[in-house]
Amino acid sequence: MIEQWINAFVGFVWGKPMLILLVGGGLFFTLYGKLAPFRYIKHSFELLTGRFDDGQGSGDLSHRKALAAALSGTLGLGNIAGVALALSAGGPGAVFWMWLTALLGVSTKFYTCTLGVMYRHKDEKGRVHGGPMYTVQEGLGKKFKWLAVLFAVAGLMGFVPSFQINQLSAVIQTQLFPEVTWLASTGFSWALGIVLAVFVGLVIWGGLKRVADVAGALVPLMAGGYFVMAVLALLMNAEKVPAVFTSIFNSAFSPDAVFGGVLSVIIVGVSRGAFSNEAGIGTEVMAHSAAKTDEPVREGLVASLGPIIDTLIVCSCTALVILVTGVLDQSEGMQGVSLTMAAFTAAFGQPGAWLLALQVLILSFTTVFTFWYYGYKCFVYLFGEKAGEYYKYLYLGLVVLGAVLSVDVVFLFLIGAYGLMAVPTMVSGLLLAPKVNAEIKRYFGEAKHISTGEPLLEQSK
Repeated sequence: MIEQWINAFVGFVWGKPMLILLVGGGLFFTLYGKLAPFRYIKHSFELLTGRFDDGQGSGDLSHRKALAAALSGTLGLGNIAGVALALSAGGPGAVFWMWLTALLGVSTKFYTCTLGVMYRHKDEKGRVHGGPMYTVQEGLGKKFKWLAVLFAVAGLMGFVPSFQINQLSAVIQTQLFPEVTWLASTGFSWALGIVLAVFVGLVIWGGLKRVADVAGALVPLMAGGYFVMAVLALLMNAEKVPAVFTSIFNSAFSPDAVFGGVLSVIIVGVSRGAFSNEAGIGTEVMAHSAAKTDEPVREGLVASLGPIIDTLIVCSCTALVILVTGVLDQSEGMQGVSLTMAAFTAAFGQPGAWLLALQVLILSFTTVFTFWYYGYKCFVYLFGEKAGEYYKYLYLGLVVLGAVLSVDVVFLFLIGAYGLMAVPTMVSGLLLAPKVNAEIKRYFGEAKHISTGEPLLEQSK
């Protein structure tokens, strides 16, 4: 009964209006900004080197650490397990719509994260707070307050760590030690959840800076290792790659009763793509709003790299490896991380499973750390700074609970919550887009030496 209700909830949230909002909104940002994040992509990478950091801006994190914190929330099980779930639900065609969502998401992230810095809120102690709820509050005013509250409430639902913990538990119980039957017991799941909660607590009690430090050290290493494994698997099956790309494009536009037809495949691809790179959802706005800069366009450009790294590269690796190894057609009920694990096992044998398990372990933890920060910001917005300390205990309880929940129910619930978060994020982004364009004109108009590679600090002040 609960699963039926959640399915109905997800179907309602991710209907045609949501597709129009995310895809149409992303197309609007792309055209309205005249491809700004694509035209200045070289500058986006230059910002990560730190050469334009002057240490004088508001915020807590460098551009590089802000991107690492944001990617730690997206480069994880959304890429490894979420893509597998998308293939199971929508077939190869879902990958095409994930790609489209990512391309449009580049501009969406640029606009929403630029606004996140433009409309940061300072509390009575001078601390900076950012996110779509503050973009709405500071940029649109009191009459749109309900949108800010909607985002924060949906965020509290969407940032639960249960999916990541659940899939991590599945890796340990069914993939790494399938012959040890007692690991599948409920008692072990509870014990595992408690152990994981202890590790998570050690990081989140250090605050955002510790989360960013951990993410900055681990995410590039794990993502790089995953990319190398995927490329090797594709090279080993190079003769199958052209046929896989053909199936992706054909399935994207061909009615398929197995996957519910074209519209169903589009919905799966767009919703899973949004879950993967979070463009238009608003989660990444909270991480990038913590960047130590007073130049909103700079952080918007850095944020625009997220969908490229996350979906176009990492998610594509997962999808292509699953398809070239043929495990999707032989899955026999496998889903999520189990399906991805089967693909890498088919390519590399048991060592592939162990290496992937290590990456799942690290990336799931970094996502859980970042989700705590996102949930904490939503909780504080709704209940105040003093109540924020209680959220840490609530979050650790959800970590424990995640080890024993059903993956289907949890994943669908998160997808639904992500859809609700997209409404305030995209509506505020569309209404305030002219403000971003004015900021683009000012920044690039004053930064006259950008094409020569000379320092921008003096020119952009």
